[in-house]
Amino acid sequence: MLKTIKTIWAILRTMLTIVLVVVLAIVITQRISNNKMSIAGFRIFTVITESMIPDYVVGDAIFTQAVEPSEIKVGDDITYLGMAESFKDKIVTHRVIDIEKSEDGLYIFQTKGIANPEPDPKINETQIFGKVIYKIKSISYINSIMGNLYGMYFAIFIPFGLIMFIEFIIYKHENEKENELEQKEKGKDNGDEENDSIKNNNKIDKDKERRKEKRKKRRKKRRNKKD
Repeated sequence: MLKTIKTIWAILRTMLTIVLVVVLAIVITQRISNNKMSIAGFRIFTVITESMIPDYVVGDAIFTQAVEPSEIKVGDDITYLGMAESFKDKIVTHRVIDIEKSEDGLYIFQTKGIANPEPDPKINETQIFGKVIYKIKSISYINSIMGNLYGMYFAIFIPFGLIMFIEFIIYKHENEKENELEQKEKGKDNGDEENDSIKNNNKIDKDKERRKEKRKKRRKKRRNKKD
């Protein structure tokens, strides 16, 4: 049973560690570079408005992947940096409703929030961070607390602290089991020593008895000779 639990924990620990390292690497890189850098083209953003309801709600964490502009199709959701009107310097995730090409060969995209009545100002391919490939709410928690130093330490050390704690419990249990086996082995050895001691004592007693009998016989012979 314990062996099965240890195997399952080893698999979960490996998966958890990989996920934590990847997610933290992506988020930390974004925070440090102010979203100018990504990990292998991946970024994580948190939805903060209701413009994409019902597909995305406030608090959803979305994964985006950098793709070639030619791969983006109408109906895709993309994350981009706004540069005009009320969208200026804001990171926006909206749906592509139209695509065209400029005279200099750049792709031009028209996007719109699902819940918004009007489309966004047109953007070009240089403004795009990537296409949304996945969303998961639980990651938004990590993403949000990374906004401050204490949150960053919390996000990093609490999960790894939990892993270390469980590892310690397993180690302690195994150590106690090893000590118990050692005590049993030691007790067995002591038992063998006691048995050997008893055997030796019995042998000594028998030798004494034999010598005593021999002395009796010799004395008896001497008496018989005198008679």
